[in-house]
Amino acid sequence: MTVPQRALVLVDVQQDYFEDSPLVIQYPNREDSLAKITEAIDAAAAADVPVIMVQHTSGSGAPVFNPDSSGFDVRPEIKERRQDSWKSVVKQFGSVYADTDVAQWLREQNVDTVTLVGFMTNNCILASAVEGEGLGFTTEVLRDATGAINISNDAGFADAETVHSTLMTVLNSNFAAVATTQDWTAALGAGEALPKSDLGSSAVAGAQEAARNVA
Repeated sequence: MTVPQRALVLVDVQQDYFEDSPLVIQYPNREDSLAKITEAIDAAAAADVPVIMVQHTSGSGAPVFNPDSSGFDVRPEIKERRQDSWKSVVKQFGSVYADTDVAQWLREQNVDTVTLVGFMTNNCILASAVEGEGLGFTTEVLRDATGAINISNDAGFADAETVHSTLMTVLNSNFAAVATTQDWTAALGAGEALPKSDLGSSAVAGAQEAARNVA
């Protein structure tokens, strides 16, 4: 069995997701998610796994992710763990790969497996996992070290728990292996890949579950 060559990517663990803004993470509890993110960082440091710290900018004067505001800053729990070896990236799009050198840097580090933690499940985590497939990276998403918000628009409404749980199921069906931080840490220590489903198996299981619910 090939040992995964991992990198941990910290996606937008910024103050705007914790302060008084419409983007404050609602599910899972943001402080609990943050604690899991720091657990993942500590595990990565112990295993000498490379880390990328990503921040999102919407430009000066923007209501959120304004680089001139405190909301742009990464959380102090991340800052205190930061090492000189970390790569830092500022992005303008959802995916960590879009218009950045992240993919190139990962390949230079011989990374084949990208572990995503941070925010939001319904935007940057989703976009990064989807783009990662086309770039040839295996993606892992830590369900308890990510988080979502309530969303509503002309297409409908979904509460944060529904958004998060649904997208974790969707990602695990094709784009990423979804696991808890504890399971990821165990896999990291064992040098093993995380298990994931596939679209066919998920479709069959979904049909069976729907039939049971009807019955």
